[in-house]
Amino acid sequence: MAISALDLFKIGVGPSSSHTMGPMRAGALFCAELLEAVTADDVARLRVDLFGSLAATGLGHGTDRAVVAGLLGFEPQRVDPDAMRTAVDAVVRGEGLTLGDHTVAFEWASDLLFHHESKPHHPNALTITALDGEGREVAANTYYSIGGGFVVDEAQAESGETGVQDVAVEFPFATAEELLALCSRHDLSVAQVVARNELAWRPEAETREALLEVWEAMQKCVERGTHQEGQLPGGLRVQRRAPELYRHLSSRDGAPNLITRTFSAMDWVNLYALAVNEENAAGGCVVTAPTNGAAGVIPAVLHYFMKFQQGASDDDVVDFLLAATAVGMLLKMNASISGAEVGCQGEVGSACAMAAAGLAQVMGGSPAQVENAAEVGLEHNFGLTCDPIGGLVQVPCIERNAMASVKAINAAQLALNGDGRHRVTLDQAIRTMRDTGRDMLSKYKETSEGGLAVAFIEC
Repeated sequence: MAISALDLFKIGVGPSSSHTMGPMRAGALFCAELLEAVTADDVARLRVDLFGSLAATGLGHGTDRAVVAGLLGFEPQRVDPDAMRTAVDAVVRGEGLTLGDHTVAFEWASDLLFHHESKPHHPNALTITALDGEGREVAANTYYSIGGGFVVDEAQAESGETGVQDVAVEFPFATAEELLALCSRHDLSVAQVVARNELAWRPEAETREALLEVWEAMQKCVERGTHQEGQLPGGLRVQRRAPELYRHLSSRDGAPNLITRTFSAMDWVNLYALAVNEENAAGGCVVTAPTNGAAGVIPAVLHYFMKFQQGASDDDVVDFLLAATAVGMLLKMNASISGAEVGCQGEVGSACAMAAAGLAQVMGGSPAQVENAAEVGLEHNFGLTCDPIGGLVQVPCIERNAMASVKAINAAQLALNGDGRHRVTLDQAIRTMRDTGRDMLSKYKETSEGGLAVAFIEC
């Protein structure tokens, strides 16, 4: 299996890739399949059943509104958040749901149901059912939102598919060991190996253009996040901090310093991460990297490099994202990037490893140093739980992205100060993350039934 950089870096909408973008895609997929099989006149009502983690934290993540938006035809990569909000509000008011050129019934309280039991293939499951005027089933399908916006239906899950198109690439690799061997054998960097593989999907110029569009979306997200004031939605009364921090930083010369009365480069890293994840929490447009809950790490580290590295260029942006892709592929193939499956180590931990690899690449690191940076970034996120308060991607998620961004920079620094040789390999670290996630209690995996989510309520 090969995964494209544009599978991992997708422009979408917050607050969650698995709980918002995935269900939205599932709704859109169901309606498209339904209208190919029957006419809209055959359908009188639609029903949505959410299971497992989608039910446990669905309200906090906006899963209910996202799947209805999908049923209305909205798709994450092209959504206008304001238009989507208006359309979904109309359904909430009981105005029905438009299916093609036909309006079908949809009662928010009775046709959108939450079930805390889980389906067998993944904790994030939903079933969508179309009914006729007599209440008989016209069509139904179950979908699994498996992290990073990837979705598979029941048949695909049964057959072990991962939601990624199987494409034959020039340099296939399933482990970091195989990747390093390819780099050595063909005298290529990690970014160059991934760039050559991307040719299986599209010409080099198209990949470059698309990755620069991803970078532009990241920059716009930071720009919006530094200027939006007020509280984040959801009831926790979390105040946006990025605008005030931006004002403080902009009033100084911004020269890097240690932690003193003047601001350091790390303050800018914190700013970038906070800006992105506050936008994500507000349901704004972000880049899934590799998930929405971890969307701030890679933009923060890339912004850091572009701001403070003299001579940084678009070529560096492309190489950064390509090297990060190599690590993201390995994490998705051999472990998970889903918080509901392995905890936040699979989201923020994965993003930290990817960002560390990208930074090591553009700082001139060898393939061995890039692999080492990714391993350090991942290793020091082992056991990280996903226990958002109220199911909202706010506390601890926003600050956690800032912490992981700084950790990724340090991981790259540690790797670049060595020769690439280290005791624990990236492959071993990925297996450890997978096994740790398997052993983690479900209450610490995006259900808000344990950890900080419960401690906050008790306080």
